[in-house]
Amino acid sequence: MAFRRITALPPVIASDVLTSQLVGIGMNFAGAPAHDPNIEDSILFASIEGMEKQDLRVLAILVTWFGIHAPWVNADRLTTLAKAQSSARVRAFWSALGRWQRKDRRFVRLSGSYKGPRQDVLEVGTAYQLQRHGEDPRFTGSAIRVAANILRDRPADVLSPSLLARRHHVYHFRIMMGPGYRADMWAALESDATLSATALARETYGSFATAWHVRRDFLLLRGAFSRRTPPSEPKKKPPASMSGAIRAAGRTRLMDKG
Repeated sequence: MAFRRITALPPVIASDVLTSQLVGIGMNFAGAPAHDPNIEDSILFASIEGMEKQDLRVLAILVTWFGIHAPWVNADRLTTLAKAQSSARVRAFWSALGRWQRKDRRFVRLSGSYKGPRQDVLEVGTAYQLQRHGEDPRFTGSAIRVAANILRDRPADVLSPSLLARRHHVYHFRIMMGPGYRADMWAALESDATLSATALARETYGSFATAWHVRRDFLLLRGAFSRRTPPSEPKKKPPASMSGAIRAAGRTRLMDKG
C-alpha cells in the first residue's frame, strides 16, 4: 500500500496527559514533563481546552507561549490542523494568533483559517469587560474579542527558548535547522538511527520523499564522520593532588640525575 501523509490531529487526550505535554513544551504547569511531545499537537489541544472548555489559565499561558516561541513553530502543520477543526471558536482563535504574528509571513495562511463574525472568548460578560478594561491589544480587530484583563501575559509562565532547547530535543534542532519537517526528522534519527523512511515520515507527520532524503543525508554524514575521526589516545592519569604532582616531579629529577 502506498504511503499516505498523516495530517489529522490524534484522538482527544486526557487532561493530565495534556498537562504533561504542555509542561514538556515549556509551559509552567504543575506536573512532570512528557518527553519531546509534538509541539503542534500540544498547542492545538491546548487551544481546544481553552476555547471549548473555557480554561482561561491554559489559554493565557498558550498565548504567552506563542508570542515567545512562534518563530520555531511549524506553521505549515499548525495551519493544516487549525483549518481542519470543526469548532468555529478554535479556528477563530488561531486566526487571531496568526494575525497577531503576521510579521512572520509563515502565519498569513493561519490568519485566514476562520471567516465569520468575531467570537467572544468569554461566553458571557464580554461587553461589560470591554467597557471597563478595553480590548486586549494583541487581538484588536482580529477574529476574537477579549478584554485586556482576561488573558494574563506573564513571560515567567513559560520557559525561554534557550531553556526549552535543553529540555526538548526537537525544538533544539528546529533552532539549528529551522522549524520544518526536516529538523523534526533529523532529531528523530538522532534518537533512533534505525528508523526507516516510512517510519520516520509517520513519526514526524512529514512526507515520504522528505524522510527519504533526510535519512540518506543523516546516514551519509554519520558515515563520513566515523571514517575521519582518529582513534583517541589513552589519557595520562592526572595526579590525585598538587602534592602528588610535586612528588612525581621530584622522582623524575632523581631519575634524570641517576
